[in-house]
Amino acid sequence: MVVRSAWFVTTVLTATGVAVYAQYTMTAQQLMAFIQSSIRLHHDDVKVAAYVKKIKLSDRLEERKVEELQGMGAGPRTVQALRVLSTSSQSMTLAPPPVVTPRPVIPPPEPAELKRILAEMIDNARTYSKTLPDYLCVEVTRKHYDPSGSENWRPLATVQEQVSYVDHKEAYTVTMVNGRAVSNVGHEGVGGSTLSGDFGSIYTEIFAPETAAEFEWDHWATLRGRRMYVFAFRVPQSRSQFTIYDSETRRTITAGYHGLIYADRESGMIMRYKFDCEDIPTSFPVRDVKLDVNYDFIDIAGHKYVLPLKTEIWSRAGRYMTWNEAEFHLYRKFGTESSITFETPDPLPEDKTKEEPAVPDDKDSKKPPVKKQP
Repeated sequence: MVVRSAWFVTTVLTATGVAVYAQYTMTAQQLMAFIQSSIRLHHDDVKVAAYVKKIKLSDRLEERKVEELQGMGAGPRTVQALRVLSTSSQSMTLAPPPVVTPRPVIPPPEPAELKRILAEMIDNARTYSKTLPDYLCVEVTRKHYDPSGSENWRPLATVQEQVSYVDHKEAYTVTMVNGRAVSNVGHEGVGGSTLSGDFGSIYTEIFAPETAAEFEWDHWATLRGRRMYVFAFRVPQSRSQFTIYDSETRRTITAGYHGLIYADRESGMIMRYKFDCEDIPTSFPVRDVKLDVNYDFIDIAGHKYVLPLKTEIWSRAGRYMTWNEAEFHLYRKFGTESSITFETPDPLPEDKTKEEPAVPDDKDSKKPPVKKQP
C-alpha cells in the first residue's frame, strides 16, 4: 500500500533499559510498564524472561494482566515467567487504585488570540519550505505487520536511508536493510507501506488555499516540554489531494481526512499533526489509513529549524495491518559532511512524541485589560 498526496506517502535489553528497573522488588504496575516497554522495543524474549524470574512482587499480579500482556505481544518465555509470578503472588493484596488528581482547567484562548494564531500558522505553513536549508539526515524506518488484526505486531524490516534535501527537493538512498549494507535498492522496494515526500511541502498540503481546511479549537497540550495550541481540522474528499494506492489491485483513490494539529505557543510553528482518512470507498481493499507526524527544533550549523522528528503510518486491508515508524537523526548541512552513515541510531525515547497535559503558567492568567465605562 502506498499513500500519496502533494507530498508522496508511498533491541535486545540494553544496560540502560535494565538499569531503569534494576530493583528486584517491583509493584505489579511497574512490572506491567516494563513488559510493555520491552514489547514496543522488541527486546529479546529469553532475556526479558530471565530478568522477570529475578523479580519479587510487592503486590498481586492478576492473571488477566498476564493475558493482556500476552495479547500485546509478550513472548512465550516471558509469559511463562509472568504466570509463575502471578501464581506466587496470589496471597498478596491488590495495589490500591491510583489517586487521580483533577487536572487544572485552562480556559481556551480568547477569540482574538485564536484568530491571530490561526493566521500565524497559515503564514508559517505557506512559507515553510522557503525557510529550510540544504541538508542531509538519516531516516530509520521500522516496519511492522499483523495478519490477525489484533495489533499483535511482528517486525517486518528495519530500513535505513540517507535523505538529502537540496534546492527544495529530497532524495532517498537506501543504505541498510536489517542491519546489512545494501545498494541499488529503491525507497519503495523494501516491502510494507511507504511514507515519503518533499519535507518542504508537508505543511502546505493542509494549509493551501485550495484545500480550505476547516479548523476549530480543541485543547491545550504539552509536547517536548513546550505549550501547544491544538486545533481539530478536517479536509473533505472533494478538496483533498491525499491519495492511497493499492499495489494488489493497482487502484488509486482520493480520501478526505480529519485530525488534530499542534502549534507551538511561542513561535506559531506546527510541531505535530495527525489524522485519520475518511470517505474511503467500500470497494477499495485498504480500509483504514492513519498518519502521525512530529517535528522538532533541530540545530543545523548553529541555526534552529523545524524539521521532521518522527512519522508513523498505520493501514489496514481486511484483517492485515501494517505500522511503519520512521525516525530522523543526524541532521547536518549539505556539503559539509556527505559521507553515508552505516550505524543505526537508537530509537527515540517514547516521551519525545508523547502528548502531556498542559500545566497552567503565568501567561494563562494574563488577560487583556477591561476598559471601564466613563
